[in-house]
Parts: sequence; structure tokens; C-alpha cells
Amino acid sequence: MIIGLTGSIASGKSTVANMLKEYGLPIVDADVVARLVVEPGTPTLQKIVELFGEEALTENGAMNRQKIGAIIFNNEEKRKELNSIIHPAIRQEMLRQRDEHVKNGAKTVVMDIPLLFESKLQHFVEKILVVSVSEETQLKRLMERNQLTEREAKARIESQLPLSVKEQGADAVINNNGTIEQTAKQLGNILRNWNVI
Repeated sequence: MIIGLTGSIASGKSTVANMLKEYGLPIVDADVVARLVVEPGTPTLQKIVELFGEEALTENGAMNRQKIGAIIFNNEEKRKELNSIIHPAIRQEMLRQRDEHVKNGAKTVVMDIPLLFESKLQHFVEKILVVSVSEETQLKRLMERNQLTEREAKARIESQLPLSVKEQGADAVINNNGTIEQTAKQLGNILRNWNVI
């Protein structure tokens, strides 16, 4: 079974991902893959240099995220071009890792994709597990974790699909407003329900 794990900023998805690791389940992490595909020497980074020029690189040959971020922040066209290079590379590598785990005998693979719904990647997975919290909890956690003002935190939350919308597309929802033990118990119940454990 391929499980898609998703949530929103400060919903506690990483906590649940770590719990899934403790069950021994292989995890394909979209954020890790996103860094992997632009490492020095990769074809993806080469294409980015062709698009932005040598200033796209730091002195040690890595992708200069700050420089590129500053360019695409004010240039919608360049942002789209960058995404058209990076997104297919991320998807390809995620599928490669997923298929490799299956080939190596994994019965269940977790694909940790923060923007699963936003990127319309539901077809990558068989079951969708959404980690959700109340708006108040999400706001409070994000402000504390990232030292943000309420306005800054709200802007980040609003840049993603609301959790209520994600819940509608889920096969199971973990309510992560309570204690870590309550979250672990819900996860265990879902995995048993899906015959994963």
C-alpha cells in the first residue's frame, strides 16, 4: 500500500512521519527529494544555471536559494520556468524511490508530500492520511516555532489549502490538537484499520 502523508504548516506532519518511521515503514520525503534533485552536478541544477546564469550558484557550486528566491519573488514568468524544471525532477525521483522500496519488498511505502493536494499528486498514492489541527492551534504553534507575528503566520497558513479542504480528500484524518500519546494512538488505529501493522 502506498500512503500519502500530508498536512499543513505547523500541523504536526513531521511528528507523525517520525512515528511512521518507528513502525519501520520506508518514507519518501518530498522535501528531502527537493534538495536532492538540485545538488551540485545534477542535470536539474544545470538547467537552473542555464535559466538564471552563473549567479544561480554559490561559490561552492550549490544552488543559491537566496539569489533565485529574490529573482522569482518579483518575476512570475521566471518562477513558472523554475517550477517547470524542478517539479518534474522531484516527481520523477519520488516515484523512483517509491518503486525501489516496493521492488525491495516493502509492503507499505509512505510518501510524505506537504503539498499533496496543491500539487494534485493524489494519483501517486492509494490512501491519504491528513494530519490536522484547529486553526487556533496551527496559528499558535507556527508563531511560537518560527517566531512570527500573527500577521506573518496567517499569511503563511493562507498560502496553503485550508486543512478543512484537505480533510475532505483524506481516507483518514489524525486530529493533532491533543497530546503526542493521543496522536500516536490515532495513528496506530488507522494503521491497524488499513492492515499495515
